[in-house]
Amino acid sequence: MLFTVTLTRQMIKGKGNGSVPFFISPMISIMETSLQAVEQMVKAMLAEDLTYFLVEMKVKPTNNIKIYLDGDQGITIEKCITFNRALYRKIEEAGLFPGGDFSLEVSSPGLDEPLKLFRQYKKNLGRPVEVILKDGMKVVGKMVDVQEDKIQVEETRGKNKKLEVIQHHFPFENIKSTKIQAAF
Repeated sequence: MLFTVTLTRQMIKGKGNGSVPFFISPMISIMETSLQAVEQMVKAMLAEDLTYFLVEMKVKPTNNIKIYLDGDQGITIEKCITFNRALYRKIEEAGLFPGGDFSLEVSSPGLDEPLKLFRQYKKNLGRPVEVILKDGMKVVGKMVDVQEDKIQVEETRGKNKKLEVIQHHFPFENIKSTKIQAAF
């Protein structure tokens, strides 16, 4: 089971109502403190180069920290390695995990992960996407516009004389997920 910072905070908030056993609460609190410290380290590192940004951070109960970074022009594997090495050193020096009992993975989200941030939508303007709405509707097309509150996707149906181009406008609040589609 993966823990995100949000999930952990929800669990801590619920500890007084019996949803988290009393003996697990201290462990969650320690993990939450470590996660917050790691998140602050990541943000400090990213503040030095504003072309990169934090997309998501996940932690497994085995102290496996996964950090997903992206950049306005993408992020290279070499840059991920650089961030990984620097962050690993900072975590070790801070002694956040007793005995150095943690592992760290820094990568880009990859095509199988949905877009999570507005900045990712802007970066992927003009690319083919699959949008799944909260009502279950699925549209595959080219993302042609991104605004603060919505995206526009151009869907092409049919061929030759029966070719039809449909412009969809989807408010972010109606989108369940948006994934980039690989173009071959």
